[in-house]
This record gives sequence, structure tokens and C-alpha cells, in this order.
Amino acid sequence: MDCSDKLKDKIKTHEAIVSVVGLGYVGLPFAVEKAKVGFRVMGIEQSPARAEQVNRSQNYIGDVKDEELKLVVGEGKLTAFTDFDRVSEADVIVICVPTPLTKNLTPNLSYIESVTAEVAKRLRPGQLITLESTTYPGTTDEVMKPILEQVSGLEQGKDFFLAYSPERVDPGNKRYTTRNTNKVVGASDPLSLEIAILFYQQTILHVVPVGSAKAAELVKVFENTFRAVNIALVNELAILCDRLELNVWEVLDAANTKPFGIMPFYPGPGVGGHCIPLDPHYLEWKAKEFNFNTHFIALAGEINRKMPQFVREKTWRVLNQRGIAPSRAKILVVGAAYKKDLGDWRESPAVEVIEFLLKDGVEVVYHDPYVADLPVGGHELSSVDLTDETIADADLVLIATDHTRIDYVNLVEKARAVLDTRGVTRHLDCNQEKVILL
Repeated sequence: MDCSDKLKDKIKTHEAIVSVVGLGYVGLPFAVEKAKVGFRVMGIEQSPARAEQVNRSQNYIGDVKDEELKLVVGEGKLTAFTDFDRVSEADVIVICVPTPLTKNLTPNLSYIESVTAEVAKRLRPGQLITLESTTYPGTTDEVMKPILEQVSGLEQGKDFFLAYSPERVDPGNKRYTTRNTNKVVGASDPLSLEIAILFYQQTILHVVPVGSAKAAELVKVFENTFRAVNIALVNELAILCDRLELNVWEVLDAANTKPFGIMPFYPGPGVGGHCIPLDPHYLEWKAKEFNFNTHFIALAGEINRKMPQFVREKTWRVLNQRGIAPSRAKILVVGAAYKKDLGDWRESPAVEVIEFLLKDGVEVVYHDPYVADLPVGGHELSSVDLTDETIADADLVLIATDHTRIDYVNLVEKARAVLDTRGVTRHLDCNQEKVILL
């Protein structure tokens, strides 16, 4: 029996040891899912604090159930480490590390490269390595494979197996989880693809194979580019409707009643999180290697990045119409996270709006039930309680994130004026004369 057959048998019987590198919003839910079905999972997390939290069954990811984490840790099925010393014991190594952009919107693959180098030092025959981080088409074959082969002296498809399977985590989504979200898998040799499909089938209901790692990488960046472009379209429509003195929400709500040929997207103060603002630029950067300009991606990014500035300008207008100079105004910003019902403020447009207002001399306070403290623009802000007094004390309440825990009817009732950038108040039975929609 060769090493590939041994590995397949271990995967089928769940005797394979799985190492998950990066225990963030992708890695920890994935590790728990594998541990729940009997795999022994070794998590590798560079943050000692996070690793210790996992080993103490202290949950820090909203999409992971507390009781499930306690169960798999208590049974010894999940253990976290901060180094790579034991990665040679693993049969499957899943890499879920960040892929940020530089200030010039070019890919920063330093995390992938450093992890791959650490794995390569310890690589042995019969291991499967899969990358889940979003990246440009070609990363798995052109960056990871050479490092693994040159350092280890082993050959992909014969001695070890390499695949790409993009994460499709939607933080806070209660309907689609790691288990029931279709899983795309691609590899550049048949045996790697076969083994990777088998591995993911153990915990994911539907696996979708594609013909290469590069194709799977493009699937992921296209998915996020699709959203970025359509969000940019409605954001631009919002700016146009502002000029035309039309209600963009009324227009979109009516358009979305068409039963075919349209898909709902809504404007907002900008786009946030790790995916939509960043990932399309991986494809834009790669395309330039082939002397090809991705006009839609560049334009969508430009429009979406302008939205916080548009919110700032509309805030000025609202204050000026009420006879209040921005430098003398007090604004209560409701929501700092990039998405409702989450505590993640990475790339959050709300933070950029707050930073703009602080530079304008505005007195800014914010409330977010999920974000207790917020470093922004050299200031250290803390979330205030959303009392009637806090609301009434502000010259303007600016809704930047539409958390469902907020009593928006009471918010509008107690506020002097409300600038709603998310459209969350538009159908409420409240004093709409106080509300200015984006």
C-alpha cells in the first residue's frame, strides 16, 4: 500500500490527524467541525492568548457554539499550539491565514509563504496540504508548490498532496455554516484532487471539484468581486439619487419586486471586513501580469472607497440645514462593526466615517453592543450606553451599522435627527420626518 492509499484509509476512518493553521473566523469553526466527527485536530495559532483560550474552551468566534468547543476540547479532540514542532504528526494540514493587501493594493502573501516554509521543513510522505486563504489565481502552484518541493525534496502528487479549497464563511449567518455551504476544491494533479475531495466530504455536505487549484482560486475572488461590483452599482445609484432628490431605497425596493432578472443589493456607508474591500484587488493585480486591465474591479473599488466621504458630506449638509456648524456638533454614531450583529470592525466604513468626523472637530460618541472599545484616528473611544439621554443629547444620530439589537423606533423618537446609512428605519412606524436616508 503506497502513501496515498494509507492516507485515504486514515481519512475514511477518521484516524487522520488534522492540523489547522490559523484559528480565526475560518480556522476555528473548521477545526471544531473536524473534531466533532472524530478527527484529532491540532490547531496552530500564532497568538498565545488565542491558543490558551482554545485550550481552556473559551470561545471567541461567534459562529462556534460554546458547548461544541467545550466538548471537543474536553474529549482531547482539539488542542492548540503556537509552534509548528508537531506538524509532522499531521496527516492533513489546512492553512487558514490572513492575506492582506499592501497600501498600494498589491497582494501580501507573507503569511502564506512563512507557513508554507515551516510546513516544508517538516514535510513527510503521505501528507495533504490544503490552502483556504483567499488569494490570486496561481498562488498554490506558483508560490506554495515550489517551496514545498524544494525544501523537502518531495514531489507533489507522488509523495505529498496539495490542493486549494477557498473558505466561504459568512460570519453571523445562521443558515449557512461550514457544514452546509458547498465546498469548492481544486488541485493540479488527479491524486491530490481525489484525496482533498475525500477529506472535505467527511464533514461538508456537498463538495464541488474543479480542474485545477488555479480555477478554485479564481472561483473565490470572482464570488467576492461579484458582490463588490454590485454593491458599487447601488452605492453609485445612491449618490445619483441624492443629486436627483430621490429616495434610493424606494427605487431599490420597487425594482426588487421584479420576479426575474434582478438580485437585491443595497447601498451603505462603504464596504468592510476582510473580503469585499480587499479580495477583488488580488484578481486586479494578477490580471496586470497578462497586460489585462480589470476595469469593473478598479471602478467598483473606487466607488466603494468613496462612500465614507459621501456620508461625511451628507452629515455636513444635515447639520448645516439645522443651523449647526460641524465643528460645534455632537454626533452619536450607532454601530462600529462592518456588519450587523458582529464585533468585527476590520476595514469598517463606520470607523472611517468616525475618523473623518473627528478630523472635522465633531464631538463623536458611539454605541455598539459588540465593540466595547475602538482605537480610531489617534483617539481611544469606548462604547456608550444607548440611553434616552445619550440619544437626546446628540445633535445628530448617525446609523452606521444596522445591529438588530437596537430599538430603532425609540431611537428615532428620542433623537433630534437621524441619518440612516443602512435604510434600517425606512419601514418602521416612527416619526419619519426626523429621518434622513442615505
